[in-house]
Amino acid sequence: MTQSFFQTFILLILVTDPFGNVPLFATALKETPAHRRPRIVVRECAIAFLLLLIFMFFGQHFLAALHLSPVALRIGGAVILLIIAIRMIFPHPDGVLGRSEHGEPFIVPLAIPALAGPSALATVLLFSADTFSETMVHVAALAAVAVVWLAVFLSAERLQKKLGPQVMTAFERLMGLILTAMSIEMLLGGIREFVKTL
Repeated sequence: MTQSFFQTFILLILVTDPFGNVPLFATALKETPAHRRPRIVVRECAIAFLLLLIFMFFGQHFLAALHLSPVALRIGGAVILLIIAIRMIFPHPDGVLGRSEHGEPFIVPLAIPALAGPSALATVLLFSADTFSETMVHVAALAAVAVVWLAVFLSAERLQKKLGPQVMTAFERLMGLILTAMSIEMLLGGIREFVKTL
């Protein structure tokens, strides 16, 4: 149970990449009055958490409505994770998540897709197929991840200034390497499950 919690927690941290998103949050909130920034951070994190929670509980129904198999979702999610991991290791001019609009953010781009992006949604959809007790472990892990979001983004500006751009870039590359390995493992697991059904 503890191992499952830890694995889920690490996976969600890697997928949502709060440390890698610090520059995005700092840039998006740069034009916003200082007294409003904490409120916006809490709001965006809450929206992302609720969306991921909804997908976690109703993911199976979503798959059934679209006639998708969990194996297809697992392989598709692994491919998305791999693409994001590659963009983390080899930076793209538009960033990991693409271009974002300036001004006071609402839902886009901070809650979606920075936190509750395609890879995160695909990941939590996989959790919906587990037993009730395992789902509760995943909910607890998601809640713990949301606390990390708040801690990181509420101190985003101070963190960026203290660590510097080089350290932040190195940390994002390291997370990209770990996410690459996890996405390949997820892809191989999906292929193994598909081969068993043949």
